[in-house]
Amino acid sequence: MIDAYEDPGRPDCRSGGRYLWWLVRSQPGRSVAGAVLGCVSLVAAAAVPYLLSRAIDDGLEPGDGTALAGWAAALLVAGALTAWLDIMRHRIMTRVRMDANFRTVKVVVGQAVRLGSSLRRQVAAGEVVTIGVGDVQTISTSLTVVGPGVGAVVSYAVVAGLLLAVSPLLAAVVLLGVPVIAVLVGPLMGRLQGVETAYRERQGVLTARIGDLAGGLRVLGGLGGKDLVGDAFRRDSQRLRAEGYRVGAVTSWIQALGLGLPTVFLAVVTWLAARMVAQGDITVGELVSVYGYVAVLVVPVAYFLEFGNQVSRGLVAARRVVRFLRLEPLEDSGVEDAPAEPSVLYDPESGVRVMPGRLTALAGARPADSATVVDRLGRYVPSAATWGDRRLDEVALPQVRARILVADHESDLFAGTLREVVCGRRDRDDAAIARAVHAAVADDVVQGLPDGLDSRIDAQGRNLSGGQRQRVRLVRALLADPEVLLAVEPTSALDAHTEAAVAQRLRAARDGRTTVVTSTSPLVLDHADIVYFLVDGKVAAGGSHQSLLAEEPGYRALVARDAEETVR
Repeated sequence: MIDAYEDPGRPDCRSGGRYLWWLVRSQPGRSVAGAVLGCVSLVAAAAVPYLLSRAIDDGLEPGDGTALAGWAAALLVAGALTAWLDIMRHRIMTRVRMDANFRTVKVVVGQAVRLGSSLRRQVAAGEVVTIGVGDVQTISTSLTVVGPGVGAVVSYAVVAGLLLAVSPLLAAVVLLGVPVIAVLVGPLMGRLQGVETAYRERQGVLTARIGDLAGGLRVLGGLGGKDLVGDAFRRDSQRLRAEGYRVGAVTSWIQALGLGLPTVFLAVVTWLAARMVAQGDITVGELVSVYGYVAVLVVPVAYFLEFGNQVSRGLVAARRVVRFLRLEPLEDSGVEDAPAEPSVLYDPESGVRVMPGRLTALAGARPADSATVVDRLGRYVPSAATWGDRRLDEVALPQVRARILVADHESDLFAGTLREVVCGRRDRDDAAIARAVHAAVADDVVQGLPDGLDSRIDAQGRNLSGGQRQRVRLVRALLADPEVLLAVEPTSALDAHTEAAVAQRLRAARDGRTTVVTSTSPLVLDHADIVYFLVDGKVAAGGSHQSLLAEEPGYRALVARDAEETVR
């Protein structure tokens, strides 16, 4: 099985089918072993009816006890061998599935890391979650066809050959049976791929919306939009349920035919064989063997249908994975050096001009507009933004990342001690950490944990409250001490008292350093050197918080509403 640190290899992303074949080729020995064991185990099962017929014709009917005992012993050995082969086949196929599962997880995670900051801008979070939760398992399950699937084909041919020795008519019926079943079930397989694709797409959209709702409940509550969004989510959930019913309807027909058609098949062949015994064309032992052969055939025929179902679903899931693996990170063509001295950051699309060494605030009715400006100034999206006398996208990206930090209020928190969470890869002494903790008004967070800075923090800070997580993120940003700090809604989850303290201490901690914050809170805006009032993503006015309150009715209405919500 693939090791946790082993290179998963280069996946074949030309199509879903080629990706599945790459998973098979990535473990050739195990795949071949699964196919061989699948063939031998099903063929061994097909040998049991033959041994049974010989025991009847050579031992039971003439009354030869020695022959009967010999054939009975052979039956026992064949049964034990079949059981052992089934166990080994199951073990091998479990390893095949697990290898495919882990290999797919590794290439998906590797691609997510490769895309980096462009991930969220190219694919919804719900799409990645759906791949990780459902598609990976579906893909691995579809590889079962490597073992029992190949064995089903071989055993079908072997049984047809054995029946040919008994009766060409019965062999012809058996050989024609599977094509007839394929004709009946084939359209359902195509239909399954269509409804499964639609279901997976809608599931990804709905999963993404769940994440958006969870992150925006505070904003929705302030705007009075929870009921409206809740109704829309309920309608989308009902549509997803309807799609699920369609998938279930097609799947149930395939499964019903998988059980029903082989049974009808068995009845037809048994009826023909019984008539042939009555006419004296075959012996009683051959009749028993025919019944056994056809009973054995029920397994591979059912496998054909089940594997068709699994492969159809696997192709749908593999196409989604391939589509994700084809994404490319944003092109980095920057080769120039960054300005030697702190310089002006300018976004011509919005008109925002960030002067070095000053605290700048962006305020807009739509938080997404302010966040988009920050993305452009932080070079997380293509833009014509400039840094000093050169375009930002012409500067080498490592230099941009070393000097400009975008601090998102929903950025990830990794598991570890609080010290590791806020320091990252940098070594910081306790004095520096204490200053950052104080500036972020996070002293109570540290003091409230059992071991202080050495206390364990769960992934995404699940053992912290929303306000505590936000302050921990701010501590981390302040400890990084970048030349330019672009903070998105750094106080959105805090109460008014804490928010006022953070605004005051943030200004003091970043005195003389370039800082940009997005906010509509008057407690934060009042500490800014300059506030840009954004309307539809463009600068409508700029100035101090007090001057904008006096001169801009739109700004006054926006900030006054926020102030009323803060009081409530």
